[in-house]
Amino acid sequence: MAKILIVGAGQAGLQLGHGLLQHGYDVTIVSDRTPADWRDAHVSSSQFQFATSLSYERELGLDWWDPAVPKVEGLGVTIPNPEGGDAPAVEWFGHLDSPGHSIDQRVKFPSWMEKFELRGGKLVIHAATPEDLDRYTAENDLVIVATGKGRLGQIFERWDERCTYDEPQRALALTYCHGVEPRGPFSSVCFNLIPGVGEYFVFEGLTLNGPCWIMTLEGIPGGPMDCWDDVRGDPKGHWEKTLWILETFLPWEYARVRNAELTDAKGILSGRFAPTVRKPVATTASGRKVLGLADAVLLNDPITGQGANNATKSAKMYLDAILERGEGPFDEAWMNATFERVWDRLQPVATWTNALLAPPPEHVINLLGAAGQYQEIADRFANGFDDPSDFFNWFMDPQLADQYLQEVASRA
Repeated sequence: MAKILIVGAGQAGLQLGHGLLQHGYDVTIVSDRTPADWRDAHVSSSQFQFATSLSYERELGLDWWDPAVPKVEGLGVTIPNPEGGDAPAVEWFGHLDSPGHSIDQRVKFPSWMEKFELRGGKLVIHAATPEDLDRYTAENDLVIVATGKGRLGQIFERWDERCTYDEPQRALALTYCHGVEPRGPFSSVCFNLIPGVGEYFVFEGLTLNGPCWIMTLEGIPGGPMDCWDDVRGDPKGHWEKTLWILETFLPWEYARVRNAELTDAKGILSGRFAPTVRKPVATTASGRKVLGLADAVLLNDPITGQGANNATKSAKMYLDAILERGEGPFDEAWMNATFERVWDRLQPVATWTNALLAPPPEHVINLLGAAGQYQEIADRFANGFDDPSDFFNWFMDPQLADQYLQEVASRA
């Protein structure tokens, strides 16, 4: 069987590594962190996963937290009243066909790394550089880079024609806490849109010390939620900024967190990045080729919570492509064709995500308002986060949106 080396022990790299082991491949994963390093790290993502993504983990026997992780059954949307006040102008909750969940990467990744070795994989702890890739490609039949960090993240050329933005579109902050009061008729991702200011979403998850709540704040650059630079790395200052934002713009959310507290001093993160698509094949110094995976070549803004879902779908499609290749060479043509299959599936995700970063057009405002009247629309919107391609059948086009509203009204 082929020898395959993966640089990066994240969602996509570890999932792909486990999948290849199950099919008899000789697999090495290179990680710049040990399992202990991961458990002692700062949080790095909100990583909410929907049903399709979770099914791919289940196929590989990687879902052993299922009894303990809080199940999230829906997604709600709230929009404040432009005239202010303690009551939102829009508020509704849609049911997910199957529940989703979120597991802190500090819990998941070290456990997956340890299981990878127990299953016969080779785990190498080393901060890989572009120079290392020459040796890796000489010793393996295929090298996949599944990390976008550091110098490795720069070896793949930016694909200008497929990029919508050149600059970060949100100032991002992540907060893990205990003690948030539930909201809504069932456990949901509560997605709050503040026109001209930013977005806030919060949901239940599982962290190092048990069940928790995960908050993601997205501020429009230059606006009042773009306020994290002076408290970066400061747990107390970060928490106070979080509370100030909620009290100022989302009083119903502030009421839920007045008695909450951080899960731990490392349960915070802030920063910003530009959504980026990169060409999937890079060339080493000696002319050999490596293939990029997940965030290394396709990085979305977290406004739609698609990061971990994109990673699992990409890893699943790469696994299928490798299995289909059999004894054939993993040449540049195959690498490009494999990524194009992934891009065909994930381009709608990128397009929809980038659209939500812009001010909402009138037909979207009409749909979000109508979802409060028609449960069918609320449920369809919630389940679109699992399969974003459906949004192009009704949500992304003004004419299709009007047609759909008429159909829903006539059925009602």
